[in-house]
Amino acid sequence: MNPWAGEVTLVVDGEARVLKLTLGALAELEAALKAETLVELVERFEAGRFSTRDVMALIVAGLRGGGWRVTAADLLAAEIAGGPVAAAQAAGQALARAFALPEG
Repeated sequence: MNPWAGEVTLVVDGEARVLKLTLGALAELEAALKAETLVELVERFEAGRFSTRDVMALIVAGLRGGGWRVTAADLLAAEIAGGPVAAAQAAGQALARAFALPEG
């Protein structure tokens, strides 16, 4: 996992998986959530006004951006280490890292 590349690790079914919000993953996320802008989605997470649907869509898009061809249906049946709290934290981190500038 490389946080400087916007990557976040999430353990799904006992296997560490990489979430990465690539441009394609962000476009997929925007369409899935019918968000007017990504800024709107970021603001929802920052204010703690995100839904379970937001978290699920963000994780699916991030996992796909990280190279795993997963669907929402696959994830519904999966065991996420740390449960919903860990999922929400990973989703928020992935979103924040997608827009963070590298230090240095």
